[in-house]
This record gives sequence, structure tokens and C-alpha cells, in this order.
Amino acid sequence: MQKELKRSATDCKIFGVCGGIAEYFSIDSTLVRLIWVAVTLFAGMGLLLYIIAGILMPKADPMERDLKDVINPDSDNEAQE
Repeated sequence: MQKELKRSATDCKIFGVCGGIAEYFSIDSTLVRLIWVAVTLFAGMGLLLYIIAGILMPKADPMERDLKDVINPDSDNEAQE
């Protein structure tokens, strides 16, 4: 199944952009948020990029992930191996 970059419906603080990026790369969303804050503080464009990403990225269906886990609960483990 092809991965799609979408805003997270379950792991969101504002728009769900960082949660969606974390799900796409299979990493912790806290790490993505910390990196995003660091880029915002040092580069200055993070807030604008976050708003643009929040508008352009489609929102994930909250039931999509739950159904995938029921159908094939080990799919994430197999993809990492």
C-alpha cells in the first residue's frame, strides 16, 4: 500500500501537520514538533510553512488507520523489517 502524506486526524495539536509527517516517516511526533520549533526559531519561516502545510495537506480519515490495524495488525512491523 502506498503511503500518503496527510495531516493526522488523531495526533494533532493545531492542524495535525507534525503528526502527519511523523506517521509518514514512522517516527515520534514529539521529535518532529521539536525540529519544527527549532527551525522556526532559527530560520524564521517555520510558522508560515506550517500554515501553508496545514492548508495544502489533506486531512486523514480517522477511521482509515483503525481499519488498517484490524485488517492487518502487523503491517507496520513487516514494513520496517
